[in-house]
Amino acid sequence: MGHKPRKEMIAETRAKLVAAARHAFGSVGYAEASMDDFTASAGLTRGALYHHFGDKKGLLQAVIAEIDAEMLARLKIVSARADTLWQGFVDECTAYIEMALEPEIQRIVLRDGPAVLGDPSQWPSQNECIRSMSENLQKLRDEGTIVAVDPEAAARVVSGASLHAAQWIANSDDPEATSKKAVKAFNLLLEGLLKQGRRIGRPQAPAEMDKSPA
Repeated sequence: MGHKPRKEMIAETRAKLVAAARHAFGSVGYAEASMDDFTASAGLTRGALYHHFGDKKGLLQAVIAEIDAEMLARLKIVSARADTLWQGFVDECTAYIEMALEPEIQRIVLRDGPAVLGDPSQWPSQNECIRSMSENLQKLRDEGTIVAVDPEAAARVVSGASLHAAQWIANSDDPEATSKKAVKAFNLLLEGLLKQGRRIGRPQAPAEMDKSPA
């Protein structure tokens, strides 16, 4: 039986380490996760972790990058379901905030991530988020849906508001109640971007939309 190509073996080892660490970080938290335990559970050694990720912090970055990519894919599906570009934008932003209720995202991305890696607004993934949001806002401005605002400036403000809302929920004693308050306030802020004639009252929350017939 032939050996696997080195590149494939490296990718497999990295994937095993990320999966084991993700499970450990999600269940007991970053600080309590034992590197020896989760590397052994993947059939690997601590040396493999250092070789591929440098240290535990580097592994956390890889885990967050994987979760971020999954969140982005889910958010694109949410925005694609909407009837209009504006509703898609609102639904996507709202869905991101509501993801703060999910235990794994709450613990790894919104609590341990900032505590270990620093301000999330400075993470590399945020650059892509700002770029994508700026493009959407430019389209909304071009089609006459929102006021003549600088797209990047608006994207940074909206992104900052949604990130802080998500962190507020993740660190709250009552995340469910906090999420409802955060989403309501956030949607009112977004409505301020609309041109006067296009304001149509309270936006429908995705949770309410899910109750309607498919």
